[in-house]
Amino acid sequence: MAAQIKMNSGASLWEPLKELWETVEGAMLRGKEENVHHLDRLLEKHKSHFVSLYRNPPKSAEQREKLRKASTERIAIQGHRGSRLLPEAIVAEALILSDLFDIGEVASLELLLAAEHVQPHFPGLTRGLMAVQLYWDGKQSVASALRSLIQCRRGKTFSLDLSGELVALATRFTDELMSQGHLTRRILELVSTIDVQREFERLQKYRGLGNEKHRRDVSDLITECRQALAGCLFFWTCQSPLALDDTLALIGHLEKVTAEADGSLDSGNLALVMALLYCLDASFLEQGTEDGEELLQAMSLLTDRHYVSAVHRRLMDRRPWKLPGLQAVCRLAWALTLRALSQLPQGSALVEFTNEDEALAEQALQADVFLFLKEGILGCEGFAKEEFFIRGFHSLLTDFLALMPMKVMKLRDRAEEDARLVSLKAGSEPPSSLKKDLDHLMTLIGEFYGKGPFSLELALGFWCPTDSVQHTSPHGAYLVGMALQRPLHKQVILSKFVCQMGDLLPSTLYMAYLRMLKGLANGPQCAYYCFNLLKTNGDPHGATLQGVAGNPASWEHFFHALMLYHDNLKRDWPNPDTAQYNHRPLKGINQRELDGITAFLDLFTTIITWSEEARLALCQHPQWNPVVVMLGLLQCSIPHVLKAELLHCLSAFGKSPEIAASLWQSLEYAQILQTVKPQKQQKQTAAGIELELNEVESSSKEYPLTRAFCQLISTLVESGLPVNLGAGLRIPGFQPYLTFLLDSVFLPFQTRAYHHPAEKWEVANAVLEVFHKLLQDYEPQTSDFVQEMVEPQKQLPAHKPPGHRIMLHLLSDSPMLALCLSLLEEGINQLDTYAPLPGQKQLESAVLHCLCLLDLALQKEVVFMDLLRQSHDSPLVSPLEQLLHEVSRPQSRRADHVVNIARYLYHNSSNPEAAFQSAKILRCIARYPNIQIRLVGDFTNDQAVSNKLIAGFTDCLDNVDAEEHIESPDDSDPLKKVAQIRHDTQIHILNLLITSLELKAPNLALYLLGYEVKKPVSTNLQDPGVLGCPRSCLHAILDMLQRGSDTKSGPVLTGQAPRLAEFCYQVIYQLCACSETSGPTMRYLRTSHDFLFSQLQHLPFVLPASDQISALNQMSWLMKTAAIELRVTSLNRQRFHVQRLANLLLDDQQHTQHASHVESGIEEEARSVGGFLHFDTVPKVRMKLLSVLDTIHFSQDIPELPQLGFFEPTQIEQVISNCEHVNEQGQTVCNVKLLHRMLVDEVNALQGMAAIGQRSLLMKEVNSILEQVVESNCVRRTLRAKHHALHSWRSLMETLLTTCPTDLIPAEDRQLIIRDLLLDLQDKVLSEDAAEELMPNVAEAVFTLTTHLGKSMLPEHQQGMGLEVGVSSGFASIANSALHLILCKLLEFILRTGGGSQRLRAHLYCSLLNVLQIAQKPDEPDMLQSVNAMWDRLTAPEDDSSKLQRENLAIIESYGTALMEVVCRDACDGHRSGRMQALEVMDRILSIDQDRIRLDGILSSQWLVHVRKNGCLRVLVESLKEDDVALQSLLTTQPPVLEPLYMYESKMKLLTRVAKTGLQGAMELLQCGLVSQLNECQVFDMMPRRDSHRTRDPSGLIPSPLDRYGQILLPTLNLFQVILISTSTHHQQGVAHSTSIHHPQGAAQILTWLVVNADTVQSLLLCQDLSMGTLQQLSLLTGIISKTALPGVLYMCGEGNRLNSRIKRFRHLCLSLLGRLAGSERERLLKHADPAECREEMEVAMQQVCANIMEYCHSLLLQSSVQAQFSICLFGPSSSKPGDPDGTHDPGVGLVLYLLKNSAADFFRFQQSHRQCVGKLQSLDQLPPEELKEQYQGLVSGPGGLEKISSVQRSLLAKRRLIQLINNRAKLLALCSYVIETCLFVLWRHLEYYLSYCTPTDPNHSLLPVVSSDLFRGLRGTGDLGQSRVSQQDLEQLRSNMATGFDKALQRKLLEVEGSYSRIQSRYPIIEALVCKIHSLLRQPKSLMGTPT
Repeated sequence: MAAQIKMNSGASLWEPLKELWETVEGAMLRGKEENVHHLDRLLEKHKSHFVSLYRNPPKSAEQREKLRKASTERIAIQGHRGSRLLPEAIVAEALILSDLFDIGEVASLELLLAAEHVQPHFPGLTRGLMAVQLYWDGKQSVASALRSLIQCRRGKTFSLDLSGELVALATRFTDELMSQGHLTRRILELVSTIDVQREFERLQKYRGLGNEKHRRDVSDLITECRQALAGCLFFWTCQSPLALDDTLALIGHLEKVTAEADGSLDSGNLALVMALLYCLDASFLEQGTEDGEELLQAMSLLTDRHYVSAVHRRLMDRRPWKLPGLQAVCRLAWALTLRALSQLPQGSALVEFTNEDEALAEQALQADVFLFLKEGILGCEGFAKEEFFIRGFHSLLTDFLALMPMKVMKLRDRAEEDARLVSLKAGSEPPSSLKKDLDHLMTLIGEFYGKGPFSLELALGFWCPTDSVQHTSPHGAYLVGMALQRPLHKQVILSKFVCQMGDLLPSTLYMAYLRMLKGLANGPQCAYYCFNLLKTNGDPHGATLQGVAGNPASWEHFFHALMLYHDNLKRDWPNPDTAQYNHRPLKGINQRELDGITAFLDLFTTIITWSEEARLALCQHPQWNPVVVMLGLLQCSIPHVLKAELLHCLSAFGKSPEIAASLWQSLEYAQILQTVKPQKQQKQTAAGIELELNEVESSSKEYPLTRAFCQLISTLVESGLPVNLGAGLRIPGFQPYLTFLLDSVFLPFQTRAYHHPAEKWEVANAVLEVFHKLLQDYEPQTSDFVQEMVEPQKQLPAHKPPGHRIMLHLLSDSPMLALCLSLLEEGINQLDTYAPLPGQKQLESAVLHCLCLLDLALQKEVVFMDLLRQSHDSPLVSPLEQLLHEVSRPQSRRADHVVNIARYLYHNSSNPEAAFQSAKILRCIARYPNIQIRLVGDFTNDQAVSNKLIAGFTDCLDNVDAEEHIESPDDSDPLKKVAQIRHDTQIHILNLLITSLELKAPNLALYLLGYEVKKPVSTNLQDPGVLGCPRSCLHAILDMLQRGSDTKSGPVLTGQAPRLAEFCYQVIYQLCACSETSGPTMRYLRTSHDFLFSQLQHLPFVLPASDQISALNQMSWLMKTAAIELRVTSLNRQRFHVQRLANLLLDDQQHTQHASHVESGIEEEARSVGGFLHFDTVPKVRMKLLSVLDTIHFSQDIPELPQLGFFEPTQIEQVISNCEHVNEQGQTVCNVKLLHRMLVDEVNALQGMAAIGQRSLLMKEVNSILEQVVESNCVRRTLRAKHHALHSWRSLMETLLTTCPTDLIPAEDRQLIIRDLLLDLQDKVLSEDAAEELMPNVAEAVFTLTTHLGKSMLPEHQQGMGLEVGVSSGFASIANSALHLILCKLLEFILRTGGGSQRLRAHLYCSLLNVLQIAQKPDEPDMLQSVNAMWDRLTAPEDDSSKLQRENLAIIESYGTALMEVVCRDACDGHRSGRMQALEVMDRILSIDQDRIRLDGILSSQWLVHVRKNGCLRVLVESLKEDDVALQSLLTTQPPVLEPLYMYESKMKLLTRVAKTGLQGAMELLQCGLVSQLNECQVFDMMPRRDSHRTRDPSGLIPSPLDRYGQILLPTLNLFQVILISTSTHHQQGVAHSTSIHHPQGAAQILTWLVVNADTVQSLLLCQDLSMGTLQQLSLLTGIISKTALPGVLYMCGEGNRLNSRIKRFRHLCLSLLGRLAGSERERLLKHADPAECREEMEVAMQQVCANIMEYCHSLLLQSSVQAQFSICLFGPSSSKPGDPDGTHDPGVGLVLYLLKNSAADFFRFQQSHRQCVGKLQSLDQLPPEELKEQYQGLVSGPGGLEKISSVQRSLLAKRRLIQLINNRAKLLALCSYVIETCLFVLWRHLEYYLSYCTPTDPNHSLLPVVSSDLFRGLRGTGDLGQSRVSQQDLEQLRSNMATGFDKALQRKLLEVEGSYSRIQSRYPIIEALVCKIHSLLRQPKSLMGTPT
């Protein structure tokens, strides 16, 4: 049963017992000792379960009746709230369950409901079947808990690494159990009564057995119950002796024990036998432990004579037991105990018993005790699984040899006598009554120590090392240490026993002695000792084979006999070509000698397998030459069994690479496998081992020779394949061997007959192992696909590498692939039966090799097929993943091989390695999108198979035994190895899910995670079992991550399996990030598990340094998931969830993190996030975001290449670079295996003796290079993990600051949070050892933080809900000193990266702009203050913003030219984004500097001076011409690259800022040739057609060509206007007499630009489609024309005549434009403008155009003449309005009057709107919601945007909108006032001329008076005005119309304008004076009109 099942059912027979076992297991065996008191309370609570072991609650008639009525009457159930009605089906099943197990009805019902709860974990089982399994699981839990407690007792045999408190608790509790009840008798009773067969019969009667898996699971549980109960007694006796009654009860139980069918004991009875042996054991007294005295006092054998007497009488009883051999074992053990007691001082009181030890031993020997020990105990399957079984058995054997040496010698004497009798009756069979006790003893020793589990090497006790037995083996230090120690007495006796048994060895004991030596040679040290023993036993003089004078147990004897045998065979069979194929009767050797040779070969093989030194010494012996002799025998006619043993021996020799190389060649020359066809043979016939296989082995149906040959080839392949194998004899290569293995062994193996069915799978396993190794060592090379020729005279094609051939077979529809797939199917079908099969392990191993072959082929197929395509070779291959779906099975004609492979995951518990390979294969296949769809179809084709597959994947992930080991686990610990394999299986499954989730649906991950495959978004995720939802991989992943999340230590998985936790978090993130699965996943995580909160509360994950990468990645995926959760819950306005997460991440107060969900929810709701950072007495903790940041160490040590003495460093670096590749995680790392192969090949390529002598030094240098590369790879992975963690941290931080509304995180707290984050982040990155690779991430995070810091310090955020009008400082929470510190660190960061990435500094420049933006004054409403009020404001003390700006500038200037140089360099060169940001920084600094210059009166700016001196300004100006080509390409209709446009705008903005610094800055630009550069730009002549705006980008992101042109033109015009303003000097004497003197150079150059681009200018002025952009351009263009197209500028240019016509055209177009904008065009444009903001901007732009044109007229009138009679006339005497049908073509004075009236009316409209907006702003908090909505609704975009914003945000938006409206109206008021003033002036000058000086209808007088200069000769009149004549009637009409239009109402309005606005803004009453003049002109008589006013 899986331990991870949530147990909340309350079933008294399962849930509490399971919890008890898990607690005991965790505390006692897994080191969870932190809660001893909890364990103590739990043990006391469940003490009754131990006292009344396995006693069920009794049945009750009352309960039964109550249960029967439960379908109609409610019943209360433990573990469930309230009472409930039960379905009749559950009632019936509960009653059946009660009868089945004889348990109480209520307990039966609880068990059934618990089964229903856990049923989703076990698909395919009903709740009744699950109840059966839970019942026995509960029983097993009690027994296992008791066994674990007893194991932890303090005792005589062992001690666990536990605290003394835990050991004392376990000892005290178990002592109480043993003293309170008859625990031993109860255990013995249960062991006797619990029987699998009997229980199955009862279950079958009640239909309580399900499918095969259920039967197997129940059987295992019952067996484990029995085994655990027996184990309780065993471990008790290991630590403490049993009482007398318990000991006698145990003996009484053993008397009735019977054996299994094979003569062995079952595992339970074996444990009881070993318990009795430990109970009677006294050998521990020799060890002398610390508690020796205490143990002696507790030992009844020494203190209780009655105990010894009772036991002695019971064992001496002559009544036979059911197993006499078992009785003999007990008697032998008691005899040894008595012998040990007799040697103790206390034994003198027990003489009457100890004297009978010899008799007991003799009785045991008479009953063949050693034979039973071998067959009954060693033959038990569970014997080798328990270490203390082995140690107890070892103690029994060694005690017999050490304590009863005389009995051993008597056995030897008896064996010698028997040998003499046998020799006297030579030729006849020995009598059956012959005792073989010594034979059995030695055989027992050999078999026992030959198994050698747990790598205990107990056989070392039989060897007594001497000084001569020292060598330089890997274990040499151990041996030397042993040699220096004095051997124990017992060890000396055992060593003598081994030596003496070999002296004068009788022939009848020869085989047994060799078998004993074979067992005692099991291990590296033991093998070497045995090698030396056989060497010292040798006698160099041998006589004959039958009668060798020396010791027969010696090397000399063996090799002498072997060579004699070989010589005899050679003499008898002179023809070696035929001798080895014809088996004649044995000649010169009998069967016994053959058996002796075989036995010695077994010993030989064992020794050289374990000992490298013995292997080399024997191989290099000049006389023996074993390899040659063995190969010679293989060529002779000897039994194939002997040949097999010889091949096994050669295989052991092949373990040494030095021997393997020569062995390959020897095999070739010996032709064991015929690789060279004799020339006399005309046709191909089988020979050698192939003939043996086809003729001999096939007929005998036994294949030892084939299996041995496969093993030999496997060993040799592992050592390496020679390049020229067989050269000189045939075409070199491995091909003949591969052909034989494939065609003769593997392909026919299923069709051959086998005497032993298991041998079939042994053959398959052996040959598949060879294929596996060949393919594993193969790496596709280009040379493998080039057909090379050998033997030029024959031109034969060379053989390809064997791995190449195997790849071809696996990548095509070959018999080999079909057979492998058939094996996989047969294997999984056999596993599904859960039935034992002969050769089960070999079958599983063969299946594993098949899976490995497929996995290797999938890994290598990409490179292989690429090289194959490049070579244009002929073989037709297909990707293996396609073949798996195309190669159909003959039985079903379906290609479901992938399904068969996936089915192995279901057997992960029994075959973890097969499940691991299955997961690897599926992961490789899942990389391909087209395969994914087919996989989903295959997996869902059969519902039963589909459920089984999902259960298999889920079970693999659920496995709690999986463990992660940083280093590869030791093979000697199989549990750790299996745990690592299961962990790796989980990793591959998670990688499969991750890969699949990156592909579109349907994919395998959606299927395995429980989503709707075709429409994942519609999935409704539920807990397993709810609404029929099956348990999926998602549930398994969540369970893994949530284990331990409710404890203080946090999730268990993050520390136990860091990589596994990392991938689990990644899967969760991918599900949350994918749009199709995000909704269901996050809803399920939020509602069912509270997953994110429970995980985030444990951040940061602090793991050891070795797991740093995984820890960072774990936190990264979790933080990214939390960012998504914050974003989603914020958008959905789920305030509670946002608040909890924000509290968790940002709170700095200490709270209880592990409260219940409900309690924490109430606490979080009651406490707002506004409680952050309060300065009170509550203890502070570090903010979780900062704690996470602390775990990201910015320092990183970079390994350096070691000092090389042989290799060239530069070449090594190049090789390392060539070996780099991108791994699955997207990281660039070096392929260490490839690099190792390349370096080793380089070393092997060296020639000469010098190279051979220095090979060790070369390899040492290679190892140092590889170590450095491994460290470099680790550094790269670490840096990537830190990069990932920083990115995720920034995402979470940014989402948190963006999504949390201001009412959750007030602005003051937000500022302090950002301050802490910024300063910590900057401190870390500015440390000296900070890695440069992490700086880009830090720069991005700093940019994000400064952005939010600037937003949080906006005044409206500071004011919160109190939205009073006024300016807030914005620095209430964070001091200026903190801002200065942030600024300083930011500038240091910029300087530190000055020579690095410009992209990095682009983020830093943005951050700098954000910090500088904080000090910028916010937009203030223009309240139309008076001059005095404005003066008071200007003379007021410095405000916070100004002070901060001044201090910021001082800090910037303190860094001097270093900072200036970095910024200027980035502005002039580098990446465009960096250049743009650098230009913005320069612009902002110059802006601040400009304000300081204006306020402090400083003459110049440091930055401006530096920009000028270092040439940066000139470079920028000259680069404008270079930008021309890129800007021209922008105006095409294709999607353009907009970077040049943005770059151009940034440059123009900076140049405009330079021009704004004053005359000096503007003159610098002109001197740098700014205008001349722009004159050469052709982009201004490429104005697109007006209909090009229709070719807009559908997305709306790319502006139309016309808009792009406007973005180019607008900054240029703005720059020109600023230059003109900066170079002008104003002399103000009122509008009537104001003048502006422009610098001649500036105005003239700009006028030149206008003339050069005259077509563009005219197009704009004539534009009929006046859009917003066009109006903005016109507002700037008309302003420029008004300042440059003047007579004075023409005069300064000196080219007045040439430019005159252009200027006249400009003037004419301007006046025409004025007529359009003053007429109906204005109303039409405003009517169609939308939205309101656009309409307001258009209104300002049109008003600005009118003001500019009127200013132009004003300037022309003043420059022409100060007096009206000499001034030019711009407007005719017509008084018609624009658009009147009787109006003339030329604009008349009526246009000016019309503009005057409209401006006056607009003024009062704007004034009224201004007052209303000011009133609304002042009473904003009292505005009704509807009126408030009117203000902010235009600022919110997107569907549902209005509903999603908070009330505070609504108020802020409304305030912003009102300030915008107020300032807009104030600007319009200023423009209207200016237009009124200029209109009055122009009107006055024209009326004065027409009404005072103009002479009507007189041809001698021109309309325009003659001036004294020719300067204005070209400016006379407009249009044809100079040639027209004005009649008297026209003048009268003009007077009349003007008098009517300029009535008193208009005059009052104008005077009111001056009174309400102009007088406040200016001290000069201009309007009143002009109104008076005009009024007087219109009222004076004609006779007075001759004189000027």
